[in-house]
Amino acid sequence: MKTLIIDDTRLARQELQFLLKNRKDIEVLGEAENVDEALEKISELKPDLLFLDIQMPGKDGFELLESLDEVPNVIFTTAYSEFAMKAFEYNALDYLKKPITEDRLEKALERLEVKIQEETIPGQKKLSEESQVFVKDGERCWFVNLKDVRVFEIWDNYTRIYFKDQKPMIPKTLQYMESRLDPEVFFRANRQQIINLKWIDKIEPWFSGTIRLYLKDGSEVEVSRRQTSRFKELMSF
Repeated sequence: MKTLIIDDTRLARQELQFLLKNRKDIEVLGEAENVDEALEKISELKPDLLFLDIQMPGKDGFELLESLDEVPNVIFTTAYSEFAMKAFEYNALDYLKKPITEDRLEKALERLEVKIQEETIPGQKKLSEESQVFVKDGERCWFVNLKDVRVFEIWDNYTRIYFKDQKPMIPKTLQYMESRLDPEVFFRANRQQIINLKWIDKIEPWFSGTIRLYLKDGSEVEVSRRQTSRFKELMSF
């Protein structure tokens, strides 16, 4: 797993390097101490995983992710706990509070292993709108036709599924769901949501060149700037 460490503190970078040095599955390609340097190294080295500090001089870690067209796996590292909820909105694998312990790092890397295994199951086919899936949330169970699902939405490390008048949660990441769904029907509108294109009722221009989608159930979804470009390409002649 090719890895880049991004942190404005040299000591924090060194400590993480030390914790990772015996991991044969982790190859640290380099370090960056700010967002501008990180963007250059991500473009050059194409890492699979980022250990990303949040608060840095100039732009922060969230702004870095918003600048990327393709976002690698991300484990946030920070001295502050107040960013935890926002971090998971960016589909982070984990959120490590400094000082990082070996045990806590190991748990984060175990999550990464599970995610990779989920996304690389041999022979796993894409699910079309005609597919039917089994959904269990607590004691309740459903057989769901995917054509009835209008939105998949990130909820911490879970995904909430909106169909009919139901919205159960399943212990799968939104990235995993995206890897299983037919991209001709299910579109990643932003970092938090995947929508069923067949449920779009109306489209209107929004702020800074983005668009807003109105679904047939009356709900609204804002498409990110990057995904607006992809949406236009997908839906054009």
